[in-house]
Amino acid sequence: MNTGMTISLLDLVAPFCFISSWVGYTYFAKRKAKDTNCIARCLHQHRIHWMYGLLGREVRVSDAALLANLERNIAFFASTTMLVLAGVLTLFAQVERLEAVIATIPFAASPNHALVQLKLGMLTFIFVMAFFQFTWSMRQYGFLNVMVGAAPVDKAGTNENLHRYAEQMAVIQDQATHTYNYGLRSYYFSMAALCWFFHPLALITASIFVVITLYRREFKSKAVMAITKGQELLQIERNERARLTKSTEESLTN
Repeated sequence: MNTGMTISLLDLVAPFCFISSWVGYTYFAKRKAKDTNCIARCLHQHRIHWMYGLLGREVRVSDAALLANLERNIAFFASTTMLVLAGVLTLFAQVERLEAVIATIPFAASPNHALVQLKLGMLTFIFVMAFFQFTWSMRQYGFLNVMVGAAPVDKAGTNENLHRYAEQMAVIQDQATHTYNYGLRSYYFSMAALCWFFHPLALITASIFVVITLYRREFKSKAVMAITKGQELLQIERNERARLTKSTEESLTN
């Protein structure tokens, strides 16, 4: 067991690859979602349709229940993150025992006291950031609830001003969901960070694996294809209703 401050070159490269994978994928996903069908892009369109439909309903109990369910999911992860943080912080007082456990793992790199503390510090930072993301997402859903409560009823669906208001409600929900998604990504990458305790090469491999997993789920999964097709069908239905409404108004005018 090494108690010195010596850190190998591989232990310097591994966290750099980890951070580059996380930041790089976040930037890539944000840019690609602007012109490629993916979960984020298509769900945004679904939220717009949802908010349009909400304006036409006098009784919005179902909408309130759906929003409350989304908030409960975020609250679950926020409270879980606090428990995980408590566990990680407890390990700072048990570094020697943790080193002893790592030393018993076959093929694991020799534990370094200062490096183990650095790894725990990185895990702490990840979960602190995740907690901030989840709580900010919850606050944004609170803002959305206020906007929903203030939204008037538009049964005819012809008020362009209220259409723009519905789009702004969808934007708020979209931002809340993005923030929630960032918190979830923290959990994904925390799994990769755990591999650093085993070996720096394991951290590099796990970081790449997480990026591939996220890409496949957000851009290439069957769920994406179903959501995309659903969004297209909703758009066709909306266009058809707008055409019928316009035809009715023209016939009444004539």
